[in-house]
Amino acid sequence: MEKLKSPDLVLILTGFLLILLGALILASASAVLSMERFKDPDYLLRHQLLFGLLPGLFLGLMGFFTPLEKIKKASLWLFLFSVLALCLLFVSGTGLKLFNASRWINLGVIAFQPSEFLKITLILYLGAWLIKQDFSGKNYVKTGIFPKLKSFVPFLIIIGIISILLILQPDIGTLAVIISIGCAMFFVVGTPVWQNLLIWFSGLAALGVLIKLAPYRMNRWLVFINPNLDPMGIGYQLKQSLISIGSGGIFGLGLGMSRQKFNFLPATIGDAIFPIFAEETGFLGAMLLISIIFIFIWQGFKIARLSKDKFSQIVAVGICVWIGFQSLANICSMIGIFPLTGIPLPFISYGGSHLTSELAALGILLNISRQAR
Repeated sequence: MEKLKSPDLVLILTGFLLILLGALILASASAVLSMERFKDPDYLLRHQLLFGLLPGLFLGLMGFFTPLEKIKKASLWLFLFSVLALCLLFVSGTGLKLFNASRWINLGVIAFQPSEFLKITLILYLGAWLIKQDFSGKNYVKTGIFPKLKSFVPFLIIIGIISILLILQPDIGTLAVIISIGCAMFFVVGTPVWQNLLIWFSGLAALGVLIKLAPYRMNRWLVFINPNLDPMGIGYQLKQSLISIGSGGIFGLGLGMSRQKFNFLPATIGDAIFPIFAEETGFLGAMLLISIIFIFIWQGFKIARLSKDKFSQIVAVGICVWIGFQSLANICSMIGIFPLTGIPLPFISYGGSHLTSELAALGILLNISRQAR
């Protein structure tokens, strides 16, 4: 048996820094809300550590020490479990509805978000499924376009079923992340260009329809086009986000010194945690965080390129696209480059479900790095 290498040290370091920065900024950003709701400034931070960090470290260690071949064999069942959990959201008594969205399963003691675990289980399942497919059609006796659709159509069905479940919640931000992951993994296995273009154009058309059907999505699009639109109404969050980022200047106001977290900027511990970080640490702090995320993703793609087997390569790409696209969408939406999305900043935002799944993905990526050349 070939001796495994040590895990990638750069990936370990950047992952550790992201977790540390996440805890530090959450301690500051959540203090006001924790005090108002629970009379304890550290309540939400402790909750994140207990129900996000600890289970995430456990799953991360499992992902690191479990042989990749066993993970590949279990990928179908993990994926089916995630899909079943998504279906349970619509069963009375299990789904928890907040802010007109059914995204959480309520187990009494804890509530978790199945769509966050779907991201990693979909990556594992697609990695195992895609390597078995022949998208070129060369192995078929028949010729023409239909043999090439033999694997393309099932892929569309998989993505389509997930899309329907996410639209029904609704959770369009997560849907965008899921489709980006699926399309990236589909592309890197060498699928025909026309199939990829068809998926992207179809996805953009569907997104246009979804925006048109929901007034709040249309409002986000209108604010994206004109950031100065209705600053006390539909443009309030973006306006306050820009004020928060601008107030930080070059060096920031200092950790714990944000003014916008005092009920001026909505969702300060979730989607809008980056503006609070930028306000307290300034341009230099914001660039440091972005640089760490960039190095993390760069190193992940390097591990994918050096991996010895196709499954590891595709899974590593999926994880990197997930963390990269979600980070890009979150930060860019807070500075007005993207429309507001409502998705968390990986490793940083409050939320046990997303942190747990991200740490599990980090463990798997470190596992892959031990087998890279």
